[in-house]
Amino acid sequence: MNEISKTDGEWRKTLSPEQFQVLRMGGTEHPFSGKFWATKDDGSYVCAGCGSVLFASGTKFDSGSGWPSFFEPAEEAAVEAREDRSHGMVRTEVLCATCGGHLGHVFPDGPEPTGLRYCINSAALEMEAE
Repeated sequence: MNEISKTDGEWRKTLSPEQFQVLRMGGTEHPFSGKFWATKDDGSYVCAGCGSVLFASGTKFDSGSGWPSFFEPAEEAAVEAREDRSHGMVRTEVLCATCGGHLGHVFPDGPEPTGLRYCINSAALEMEAE
């Protein structure tokens, strides 16, 4: 259940246009264009909308997809998953559990130990360095 509820106008005051498009409208940035797709810095990736910790840098890997990819969230309860039937596909959308912001999608083609690939938009993230 989302703990933060704001109107679109309130979100627009705190998010950049790109962040609003991704987090609140379910948009997707172009591959290889986001600020974190190739980042290797240590730290925590947090939701750009609410600051909740979503992913640890130690779970990030290069999937070759052009988006930051992680094999698991920082905590299972940090994200929510729901079926996404948009664009003529069936996928699993990943949302921030705190604010409900669209983060990206999760696919069953990631590395061990989980076999999952959380494919996340850079615009949905900020990084807190260790």
